[in-house]
Amino acid sequence: MASPRTLISSGSPFESTAGYSRVVVQGDWCFVSGTTGYDYTTMIMPETVEEQTRNCLKTIEGALQEAGFSLSDIVRNHYYITDAAFADRVFPILGEDFGTIRPAATMVVCSLIRPEMLIEIEVTAFRG
Repeated sequence: MASPRTLISSGSPFESTAGYSRVVVQGDWCFVSGTTGYDYTTMIMPETVEEQTRNCLKTIEGALQEAGFSLSDIVRNHYYITDAAFADRVFPILGEDFGTIRPAATMVVCSLIRPEMLIEIEVTAFRG
């Protein structure tokens, strides 16, 4: 028997417009959609990549908790940054949350869909 699928929203207006969920839980797996640095309660985007990174992680941690997971359950991270120079600026911030968890990770330099977006983070968690 297949396990039920649970969908969780963070309240971002992009979710209904683009047709996705912040989180999809399927069995022991939790998939968190790409999350940018907006403060989703105010829809304000900080100017620095450091502040955006902290907002991404706060949104992701809250979504994981709502799904019954934690940061320590994360097994895979994808980081998307708009400038290679941002890597050295965000590594210490990422290390604060992931230094002991050490999930598999990939960082890609690319364009994002809005010019104010400097970083996007997507994670996968497993609690099997």
